[in-house]
Amino acid sequence: MSTSTVQTGRATPNSGSGYGAALAVASTVFFMWGFVTVLNDILVPHLKAIFHLNYAQTMLIQFTFFSAYFLISLPAAKVISAIGYHRTIVLGLAIMGVGALLFIPAASVPSYGLFLAALLVLASGMTFLQVSANPYVAALGPPEKSSSRLNLVQAFNSLGTTVGPWVGGFLILAGARSEASSVKLPYLGIAGLLGLLAIAIALFPFPIITQIEDPSHHTATIGDTVWRHRNLVFGAVGIFVYVGAEVSIGSFLVSYFMQPDIRGFTAQVAAQYVSLYWGGAMLGRFLGAAILRAIPTGRAVGVAAIAAGLLVTTSIFSTGSVAMWTILAVGLFNSILFPSIFTLGIEGLGKLTGKGSAMLIAAIVGGAIIPLAQGALADRIGLHVAFFLPVLCYLYIMFYGFVGSKPRP
Repeated sequence: MSTSTVQTGRATPNSGSGYGAALAVASTVFFMWGFVTVLNDILVPHLKAIFHLNYAQTMLIQFTFFSAYFLISLPAAKVISAIGYHRTIVLGLAIMGVGALLFIPAASVPSYGLFLAALLVLASGMTFLQVSANPYVAALGPPEKSSSRLNLVQAFNSLGTTVGPWVGGFLILAGARSEASSVKLPYLGIAGLLGLLAIAIALFPFPIITQIEDPSHHTATIGDTVWRHRNLVFGAVGIFVYVGAEVSIGSFLVSYFMQPDIRGFTAQVAAQYVSLYWGGAMLGRFLGAAILRAIPTGRAVGVAAIAAGLLVTTSIFSTGSVAMWTILAVGLFNSILFPSIFTLGIEGLGKLTGKGSAMLIAAIVGGAIIPLAQGALADRIGLHVAFFLPVLCYLYIMFYGFVGSKPRP
């Protein structure tokens, strides 16, 4: 019976047949958007050197990139309603490919404005992926294991963010910090890979998840809106501050490790250490996929937030190797936060899952605002002390894990 439901493209939440293959294919999408996103951390010091930017100006890279999530998430939710989750994923990959190709004319001029425009298009495509792929994977199996399942595929996203700094550091930063043209070959290759992946995803027979895609599966509740779900509303704030903290830390690591009182590394060497930050997230997500089968998700979020905040605080009040390794260790505890906050936020939404997902993805705009604020602080009080801003973010995430994530009675 379950075999026939997958073959006809329809599946119920608890039917397991065909889910393993669908999860494996979906993992390639998560890998690619992780790989592409983390290259921003390489572009930050590279474009800073080319265009002689200060910290605040450099953070326009992240501001532009993550602003797309706020601007595009609600339109993406409408696209999902019109064409479904599967086709929206394909569309997102295609838009990302166009954005990657725009890096070639931006590097040919070169123009900082064109680089930012290319990033906006690239991130717009990624927003389509985030709004569609995250809730789809969360619903692709038994509901009680949704957080574990999303952490597992997000581990492949972290694999992309771990590999990215090595590839970007070698192709973009090595011996060419003053040349904009060094980004042409990497982003041309990325465009080609995205095109091939879009074709492969389009041809794969993903099952339709009736609980989130089939309107006839739901019974409407009069007056039910996303704003009535406190776990979603508080979760949106949680995503905002989490992504802001994660991106702020990752964006400044190369510059942080280049400071004489930290390690005094060159940009290329520092970029390799950034891989350890994202590698910790990858390891944590693989472990989290198993741990979250035994520990309540909200409690795990609260504990991880406390650990991350303490590590950043230790880095602020230390120098040298201690400051470097404590900030790198934050990645391990960051690992479960995004997928866990996301699944807690959409819990119990049913027919509102698409709208709730769009609301959570729109909150990724925190990755635009908080790094920009930290950049402005770094220009005034120094980069080292400016890391107190992510600490405040982890305090809120602690609240959400222990209190705010509980659904409204």
